[in-house]
Amino acid sequence: MKSPKLHQFPFGKERVFKNGWHQEPNSMSDYLDRIGSGFILLNPDPLDFDYIPEVMVGREAIQGTLAGKFHSIAHPNGSANVVITGPVGSGKTLLARTFCRDIEHHLRNKRPLRSVHINCRNATTNVRVAQRIVQSLDPGHPDRGLSMGELLSSLRKLLRNNGRHLIIVLDEVDHLLRKSGNDLIYQLLRIDEDQDGSGTLSLILISQEQVLDVLENAVISRFGHTNHIPVPPYDLKGLIAIVRQRAEAALNSRSWDEDILKLIATSAAPSGDARQVIELLGAAVEHAESDGHKSILSEHVQTKARDVPQVMPEDVLDELSGHSMLVLLGICRRLRKAEFMTSKDVESIYAVVCEEYEVKPRSHTTVWKFLKHIEGLNIIATRVDTVGEGRGRTTHISMPHALPMDVAARIEGRVARKLKR
Repeated sequence: MKSPKLHQFPFGKERVFKNGWHQEPNSMSDYLDRIGSGFILLNPDPLDFDYIPEVMVGREAIQGTLAGKFHSIAHPNGSANVVITGPVGSGKTLLARTFCRDIEHHLRNKRPLRSVHINCRNATTNVRVAQRIVQSLDPGHPDRGLSMGELLSSLRKLLRNNGRHLIIVLDEVDHLLRKSGNDLIYQLLRIDEDQDGSGTLSLILISQEQVLDVLENAVISRFGHTNHIPVPPYDLKGLIAIVRQRAEAALNSRSWDEDILKLIATSAAPSGDARQVIELLGAAVEHAESDGHKSILSEHVQTKARDVPQVMPEDVLDELSGHSMLVLLGICRRLRKAEFMTSKDVESIYAVVCEEYEVKPRSHTTVWKFLKHIEGLNIIATRVDTVGEGRGRTTHISMPHALPMDVAARIEGRVARKLKR
């Protein structure tokens, strides 16, 4: 039996007809033509949340305030300590990163500077943070087996030998404070004691919450109450400036216009979250290119805008008691990995969170009241479904209006104070 003969397609061969007309070679990858075509997307980097632009837009006044706090840093013994707080997407991290980059360049001929940026969500112990600080100055420094005292001693020597002023940025510092306390911050503030000279390092702490409220008095007395820079959500003007900057850097200039940018910014305006305008711009580009368009249309924005979760108003969580926050924290942690959870799971995960914070769980009835209060604030949504053959009902919980990981971070920054009341 002969095997069936496969039809051979003349891929990759150009056909020339007698009249001189040339037929382009067939290609199996025609559906990929839009990728890399340059019709809309030219450079994906500016659509990344971690992208650092040459100039920060929408925060000019706050940049001036931050620079004012560091007015003495040009002097040989000058240093500064600042706390930057604000909601998700308000530009706190970018503010610190651009400032460190710009001040290093600005003072390059007056005073050598160096900065290290550490995210305390990923390094939640004092030793781990100290290791990263030391290794930023000496990449070959041992990363295991050293005590806190040994690491601080190494840091002092490196600072003296290096001759550069070090700016340490501790981002999401509330995670470090909640797990390990403020001993490291206290030791960093005292790094020049009993040493020749002063002003070897500066500190910038970043958090969603006012962390000065949870620092010990000994730390606050050195840090200072007036060194707090609150960063509010972006206004519409700031969001338009951000989306314009990203579009100019990432997209073909013929693929968008000012009306599209205003539509994107307006969609994110209720939250004032810069990440939402960046995410929405990227999603609109993807939608337009998948439809085969060479420019972004309003429908591409509007369709995706419905999928972007809105960040809750900053003061909503203040309506909750300490234990209500623990219930919500447990819900957030579960919904990080799943779209829904059942009400039956709430009490068990709440008990685990209570153990973490070393408090006694409340009764079943009280937990149910907490849950209804949280729902009443529109933080969560519930849906009752029938299970089995109609004999039972279960309540499914979701969080359609906010990102669970962001809400969890906001709770973690304030729940300890609520529980102490």
